[in-house]
Amino acid sequence: MSMYKNHFHTIAHLFTQHRESSHTDKMLPALCSLFTALSCVSGVTVVTQKPPVLTATKGEKITMHCNLGSVTASAARWYKQVPGGATQYVLRNYHDWSSPQYGSGFSSPKFTSTHSSQSDYTLIISNVEVGDSAVYHCSTWDGSASEWVSHTVVFGQGTKLIVTDSALPAPVLTIFPPSSEELKSNKATLVCLVNDMSSGLADVRWLVDRNPISSGVTTGSAEQQPNKKFRLSSYLTIERSEWDKDKAITCEVSAASKATTKEIKKSECSD
Repeated sequence: MSMYKNHFHTIAHLFTQHRESSHTDKMLPALCSLFTALSCVSGVTVVTQKPPVLTATKGEKITMHCNLGSVTASAARWYKQVPGGATQYVLRNYHDWSSPQYGSGFSSPKFTSTHSSQSDYTLIISNVEVGDSAVYHCSTWDGSASEWVSHTVVFGQGTKLIVTDSALPAPVLTIFPPSSEELKSNKATLVCLVNDMSSGLADVRWLVDRNPISSGVTTGSAEQQPNKKFRLSSYLTIERSEWDKDKAITCEVSAASKATTKEIKKSECSD
């Protein structure tokens, strides 16, 4: 618990600086490194966001929602996290304010925020572009979460925004079948390798005989390739008996160029 106590003292200090200074870029790297520590502490208010994934076409207006839980006397803050990039402070909004306060590089009318109650807030982005693709985190202060720090920062799980543009080239998908050695253990792991994504954000789904499946799925983070595009890998582990039934297994990737799919069946694989 002493470790978490130190984390909270650090975060409280960072956000005090944030309220007193406009130089938010200096504190954001340290802030982001402490996201995980916050989720480990019981008793704090839970900030919830929806939807978890949002796909939009270039030019559309999108809305994502944030509920601050039991906190009703604190502002909602929004941050933009791009894979491999620095976290950016977008804006904060409070139910008594006439308009949001913005971070550097963000302004109305493209970015705005509304509220329907003291704990329900929205982030609205107009005329979205592929560059707006990111994970947007909502956060707030919770003064009741700890007896030894006056204010604790609580983050939502994030909303992944994927903006598509049909003019962009589709990523290249390759599915690798399970290894013969692994099949001996009655497990079968398939790998979907996604190359040449125009954006570092993607939503990967696996389907077995056209039915979505989430159990046994692990998807890694995107990495930038030498050509400035991105790649990622996703894994599906199923029972060997399912693989032996010769079912159609599909990897579906929603990225900047809309959905792309690749299918594999045991009967189509060479021994």
